[in-house]
Amino acid sequence: MKKKKLPVLEKMLITGIAAEGKAIAKHDDLVIFVPYAVPGDVADIQLTRKKHSYAEGKAVRFHTYAPQRTEAFCEHYGLCGGCQWQILPYDEQIRYKQQQVTDHLTRIGKVDLPEISPIRGSQKTVFYRNKLEFTFSDNRWMTEAEIQSGQPPEDRNALGFHIPGMFDKVLDIRKCWLQDDPSNRIRNEIKAYALKHQFTFFNLRNQGGLLRNIIVRTSTTGEVMLIVIFYEDDEARRTALLSHVADCFPEITSLLYIINQKANDTITDQEVHVFKGNDSIFEEMEGLRFKISPKSFYQTNSEQAYHLYTIVRDFAGLTGSERVYDLYTGTGTIANFVARNARQVIGIEYVPEAIEDAKVNAALNGITNTLFFAGDMKDLLNTGFIETHGRPDVVITDPPRNGMHDDVIETLLFAAPRRIVYVSCNPATQARDLNLLDREYRVSRVQPVDMFPHTHHVENVVLLEKKAAACEV
Repeated sequence: MKKKKLPVLEKMLITGIAAEGKAIAKHDDLVIFVPYAVPGDVADIQLTRKKHSYAEGKAVRFHTYAPQRTEAFCEHYGLCGGCQWQILPYDEQIRYKQQQVTDHLTRIGKVDLPEISPIRGSQKTVFYRNKLEFTFSDNRWMTEAEIQSGQPPEDRNALGFHIPGMFDKVLDIRKCWLQDDPSNRIRNEIKAYALKHQFTFFNLRNQGGLLRNIIVRTSTTGEVMLIVIFYEDDEARRTALLSHVADCFPEITSLLYIINQKANDTITDQEVHVFKGNDSIFEEMEGLRFKISPKSFYQTNSEQAYHLYTIVRDFAGLTGSERVYDLYTGTGTIANFVARNARQVIGIEYVPEAIEDAKVNAALNGITNTLFFAGDMKDLLNTGFIETHGRPDVVITDPPRNGMHDDVIETLLFAAPRRIVYVSCNPATQARDLNLLDREYRVSRVQPVDMFPHTHHVENVVLLEKKAAACEV
């Protein structure tokens, strides 16, 4: 049965920004979510999906542009799916992010809030990421102009980003504004060499081809890590490519490779081989050095991460006598960063390799008052763990986007620390958790931080203080 085509709504005024970064228009009582538009635009909107109370659509013709709209600076804007807010001035971006935090904490959290501090903007708005992953594909995404020309391009190979919602379609990237050089030069040189020597690019549907992914990691110390992920185990071609890259880019301090023949791209369970240089790179912060291994998590905006961690340390209010639990500690960056101000810091993380890095980072910096444990948070952090290691005076928690498990929240309520510093990359799930903690804790400080300019994502730090303790003051 042929699907009924949805209508085009003419001359619709874009009135706002939704939490997920899309713009909003309204038609009678219908809310319409539209990407790549800004408040003040007037456009014809082709509906692409319609539900009872909302719809999704795309702007097919702009009649007038909003006065504050800016030109997108990236040639791939609107195709790769990233950096959707390039057409908004940066001061407008952070204004909407501030509003997003306020709306989530108010509508979902439903807790008493102090005045929310002005968002801490990012000094860098381009080339701010320290890690990017690119995918090889032998069936690249074609633009509408290429399709309409009726002449399919001779070269269908791509090295770039997945088209949103399409696992087997990759947009070829010539220049990405997220990561500073040598990232773009490395990617483009690898692609040129592969084409010249007729290396096969990965077919994501049929699972075949020599070249699968590359990951580029950089640090503020000037070090560069390149990980090339191959699907086929072809030693001669692998060695030829890696040797060429090493010769072209002597600034690469850690040149690694992986042979991944799994169905998915994750490398956490894969063996990493050193082709040339070191097995890791280092980041520095206030004189501390942090080892970053190929599988390590580290905040992808290094400079803004420093500001984030200073806010966390300030909110923790450490005097040197406290026992601190750092939940979802990752490679122990926050734990080691605050350790000099605490009596003891105990870090817990699900990924064993990350915990090993955390221990290495502590030893590297001569930090002796940290303990690190690997395990599922909801299973490891229980009453027995607390009775063994002591009740925390302060808890720092930085969970993944889906927030904390209910069992973890119940354990926190049992542990009854004086203060909880809650760092979140998703204010919606953070607000839900604040509501659950509200019976014992009040929110006393809120500080949004922009880690990802030109996107709708926002980091938020909340200080919770025990209500009983607050009453005694």
